[in-house]
This record gives sequence, C-alpha cells and structure tokens, in this order.
Amino acid sequence: MMMNTRRHDYAPWMLFLALSTLLLACNPTMQAYKQGIKKFENGEYDLALKDLQKVAAANYEPAQTNHLIAEAYRLSNRFSEAIPYYKKALDAGLTDAEARFQYAYALKTAGQYVEARAAFTEFAQSAEANKVLQERAYREIETLKITDRIGQKKKEIIVENLPFNTPGSEFSPAILGNELVFSASKKEKIYKNNGQAMLGLYKVRLGEQPSEAGGSPTLFSSSTFVEDANEGSPAFTPDGKTLVFARGNTGKRKGTVDVDLYMSRFVNGQWTAPAYLPINDSLAWDGSPAFSRDGKTLYFASNRAGGVGGIDLYRTNMDASGRFSKPVNMGKDINTAGDEMFPYVSPDNKLYFASDGHPGLGKLDLFVATRSQGIISIENLGIPFNTPQDDFSLVFHEDDDGESGFFASNREGGKGDDDIYFFSIPTEDEPDTTLVAEKDPNNPNYLNGQLKVVRYFLAGDVLTNATPSTPIDSATVRILADSADVEVGRLVTSEQGKFGDHRLEEGKDYILLVERPGYISRRTTFSMTGRSIPPIFLNKVITDTTYRVTVRLDKLELNKTFVLENIYYDLNKYNIRPDAAVELDKLVEILKDNPTVNIELSSHTDARATDAYNMTLSQQRAESAVNYIVSRGIDASRLTAKGYGERQLIVQNARTEEEHQRNRRTEFTILSY
Repeated sequence: MMMNTRRHDYAPWMLFLALSTLLLACNPTMQAYKQGIKKFENGEYDLALKDLQKVAAANYEPAQTNHLIAEAYRLSNRFSEAIPYYKKALDAGLTDAEARFQYAYALKTAGQYVEARAAFTEFAQSAEANKVLQERAYREIETLKITDRIGQKKKEIIVENLPFNTPGSEFSPAILGNELVFSASKKEKIYKNNGQAMLGLYKVRLGEQPSEAGGSPTLFSSSTFVEDANEGSPAFTPDGKTLVFARGNTGKRKGTVDVDLYMSRFVNGQWTAPAYLPINDSLAWDGSPAFSRDGKTLYFASNRAGGVGGIDLYRTNMDASGRFSKPVNMGKDINTAGDEMFPYVSPDNKLYFASDGHPGLGKLDLFVATRSQGIISIENLGIPFNTPQDDFSLVFHEDDDGESGFFASNREGGKGDDDIYFFSIPTEDEPDTTLVAEKDPNNPNYLNGQLKVVRYFLAGDVLTNATPSTPIDSATVRILADSADVEVGRLVTSEQGKFGDHRLEEGKDYILLVERPGYISRRTTFSMTGRSIPPIFLNKVITDTTYRVTVRLDKLELNKTFVLENIYYDLNKYNIRPDAAVELDKLVEILKDNPTVNIELSSHTDARATDAYNMTLSQQRAESAVNYIVSRGIDASRLTAKGYGERQLIVQNARTEEEHQRNRRTEFTILSY
C-alpha cells in the first residue's frame, strides 16, 4: 500500500519533468534565450547577440531581451546600435534605472544631443537613480548645453583617413624610426566580444611625408605575437629599444578584465620575449602605456581599486635596470568618475589623453593637460579632433616640429571600426609669439585675462528622523578631514536647524559629525570627488557654489530599537561575512561617537526551522556580532548579546523570500545612557 501510494505520487512528478523537458526542447526561442544569457555572462557579446536577436524577433521577454541586446552592443563598444534596443526595452516597461542612463549616453555618442539631454534629465530625476550616476547625469546635462562651445575649432586642421585602414580596427599609432607601429585586428582567431579578428601589433613604412604612410601592414615582430590574445597600444622609449604594450582577453577570465602590460627589449636586432610587468594589478584592467620624453616615467591606464572613477591614469618611475616604483594615481585634476585612457607626452611636455569624464562631445574625446603656476588646466581639443564617437590615442610626428601626427577614431565616414587618421596644422604666416595662456580666447581657464576661480562651500540642515521631521537647533556640526579624522571646521545650527557656510577644497573628502544632547550623534560623509566645476562652464571670474546636505538625528530614548541593514549570514552559519562587517563598522562608529550608550544587540531568524534550533542559531549570531564589535575597540561591558530566534517575527506566516528576509534581521536596542 505504501509503495503504491509513493508510486502514485511519483508518476505525475516524473511526467511533469518529462513534459517540461520536452517543452524546452520544442521551444527554440526559450533555448536561444538561455544560451544568449549564458554567452552574455561570459562576455561573449557578439555570440550572445546572435541568439538574443532571434529571441527579440519572437517578442519573447521583450523588456529583458532588448535590454540584454542593448548592453551587449554597449559593452562591445557599439553604442549607436544599442540605441533602438534601449528604447524598446524602456517602452516595454524595463524598470532598470541605469538602463536609462546608458540610453542617454548612447544618444550622446550618436550626436543626438537634444534627445540625450531629455533622457539624462529623466534619469537624474528618478528616485531609483544611483547617486554616482546621478551626479554624472547632471554633469552631462550641463555639458550638453555647451557642446557648441566645446566643439569650437581651435585651428584650421587637416584630417585624413590613411590608406591602410580596413573594415576592422586600427588604432594606437606609435612612431618608431621611419615606421608607424599600431594595433590592428588581423589575426585568424575571432574575438567573441565584438566578432572581429583578434588584435596584434603591425607596422607600415612612413613616406617622405607622414601622410603617405601606406602599403600593406606587416607583423611588427613574431616575438610579440600570440595568436589567441589581443595585443595593442605599443609604447616605445625615446631610444626605441624598449617596448611596453598591452596583452589580454585570452579567455582565461570572463569579460575584459584579463588585460595586462608587458615589456620587450630590442637586443641584437631582435625583440625579446615579452615579460609581464610587476606593476600590473591581477584583478584589474591595465593598458594604454606611454613613456615620458626622457623614458624614465611610464604612464598607463587602470581600473584598479582605489582610483577616482572608472579607468584612471597612473604613473610609475623606471630606473636603468628596468625596475618600477609603486604606481601613483595622477589625481583628481586629470582623473574623473569616467574613464581616462591613452596618455601621450608631446615634445613640448604636454600630457594628451582621452576621456569621457571631462566635458566632451561624445564618448572618448581628446584633451590636453598643462600646468602653469601650479595649476593644472584641462582643455578639450575640439573639432576636428573630436566627434560624438571615440577619438583617442594621439601622437605627434616629431620630425615635423609638432605640426602633424596621428590619432584614432571610430567617427562616421571611416573605413571600419577604429581607423587611424593623419592630422596636420598649417603654419601661420605670422605666428604671434607673444600669445600666452591668459590672453588666449580659446583657453577655458581664463576670462578677460583673469584666471577663473570657483569657491566651494558646504551648508545644510539638521532635522529629526521622524515623520513629520522638525529642525534641531543648537546642534554642533564638526567637519572632519576624512583621511585623518582631524577637525577642520565647526558650525552650530540655528533655530531653523540650518548650518553653514564652510569653505571646501577641490578633490577632498569630509565627514560631518553631528552632535546634540538628547540625540544619537551621527556621522555622514561628503566628497568633493566629481563635484568640481570645469572652467568651460564658468561665465564669471569668481563663482561661488554651495553644496547642501541634510542630516537626520534620532532621539536618545531608552528601549528604542534600530534595525541594522544588510547583516546577512550564510545558511545555518553565524560567522561574520565581509558585507556584514561593513554594516557592523557603522555601529562601531555610533558607539564611539556616543560613549555613554549601552545596547542590546539582538539577532532574529525566520520560522523555517525548529524553535530550539533557531534560538541557538540566533544567540550564536548575536554573540558573533558582539565579539566583532569588541574586536574593533568597544568595551564589552556596553554590549549585551541576545538571540530571539523566531519569537519576534515582523511578518507572520511569511511566504516569500523577501518576507523571510525581513524576519531575519539584526537589531540594537538602547538599554541605558
């Protein structure tokens, strides 16, 4: 009887599985969708597109499918192709806020500035907008107001597409003697990211005139060639005997993170086997190398941890034996929340680079950085160097007095993806040798011969953390330097709860410690990173800008309970995970800033195990959290660990995972003060 019952229950379940498998096998759209997602997650965007385009044609999961197609195009640097798919995804009800930001950015790269500005505005005003992207969106909105000023022609510059360009990619030109060495997609193996042939280093001979670079490109050196990797961005020391280049995308790791710098030396007429450079970060993308004029400093781009934004520019010194110093970030004057890449030091020691973070016409624009009297000025090169597309990797032809050179672009009208262009600057009949930066009408840092200056200030409000909130008077706002926790300013709120103004420095990070008797002291951070206003936006010699913050304080009350966010534990475990440690560190700061407060730290479980088991587990978790807090310097006598198991459920009869998560929480309650 028992066996019959089990067989009776088992048969329908097996039938269901068989039918599900059959349905999946008979549903090519669903199969293509799953395969497309898998390839997308592996960074094989071109292969993913082939599957996802079929799914989109069948109108299956239109919001998600079109979003994946748009992202695949974007992540393989095909922004214009992404535009219609972002629009379809958003029209189909996609709720991913970041998608609207990327849609706006794609519109900008296509030169659709009016539409891009509207899309950036809609994103910035969204309640779900990521704060970092929101700040970038506001900056883009302001940039799009002055594209005519940014795109202003500096001189009558001639730009020519070179004859050796192909439908593939050619970029990162470097001059070595009478040869032009560059990156090109010419290998037999196909790169699954964008569907092009993989990149290698190739060369062509320069003619008597630099613009006559032509002939069929040949392999630069068999020593630097690996069939199943991308190799690009060659950089040579001034003596031409040392080469640094980027190699990666070998397939050993997903995506594009697998890119590092390698060095080869010219010995006995041959280039040596490339050596991996110790300055690489194994977890980061490292590329775009360039040498200083004396060959003693190597510049490169990296998205390693601790930078200013996405990809930043770094520098490292190299001694005669080839040893490198620790790489140094080039700072917030040059690096932004966006990407800075392809550095190059010109014969007159100016730093040229490409960026999508400084105010520009589209994706990557070409910029020049100069230093005068300790002030670094960043200038967009304007038209015709820059377009709404990618413009990058500029170098000068040094035998032509710096009046000509090469750069790369995927602008409209080219022969393929990235092309290499030759540029020449006609010599003026009567050059004005007295022209200085202060008088140059195209220098965005000056107005009527005076340096533009922005003075930044911080002000704000202190309110109760209640509904409705009310202003808190006589609260002390201590402003601390984030790096050393040193007080740099102190303000007191008025009857209306307002404080200010405190002078801020560009690029600095601050902590606001707000204190008031009867309230729990609270810290909040404020960073000037990404908030500096580029001079091109300024219309006055002196501009005052005030940033406002709002700080909310909780009243200090006995038995008041606070829920800690994101204190998660692995299933059936009670060890403190790194993500939980981040939140517990915030509680440590609260206890340090409120030294008279004693608390009970409680742990709660959901109801999916026995009551006795949950009680034991919750007690272990509470004690584990208390032990961690004590290890961070808090006196154990101020802490009590208490596990409540499933006895204080917020959601009774929880069914969804979200409801169970609300029940699985960590709290602290004020016992005395």
